[in-house]
Amino acid sequence: QVQLVESGGGLVQPGGSLRLSCAASGSIFRLLTMAWYRQAPGKQRELVALIGSVDTINVADAVKGRFTISRDNAKNTLYLQMNSLKPEDTAIYYCKGIWGGTAYWGQGTQVTVSS
Repeated sequence: QVQLVESGGGLVQPGGSLRLSCAASGSIFRLLTMAWYRQAPGKQRELVALIGSVDTINVADAVKGRFTISRDNAKNTLYLQMNSLKPEDTAIYYCKGIWGGTAYWGQGTQVTVSS
């Protein structure tokens, strides 16, 4: 069983930065494909960025060049560095881990970009 806990969300002005973290329990973090998703009010949950167990990375076009996904297997932690934030980045951000056909989700952290 894997538990995921996100942190680092908050209120930031347009153009600002935030770093989200996702701490994982258990001993299989290094085997997990990890991803960040987000869900804005009234919209479907969408993939933001994904990093594989061998550091293969995919980033959504909407955030490419502004967001960076990374992982620290020694700390069992996934990160999302978000720069040049825009109001349209406002959403609840969730981390997801996938291994062996099973998906694990965190509870989400709110990011609000507003002046």
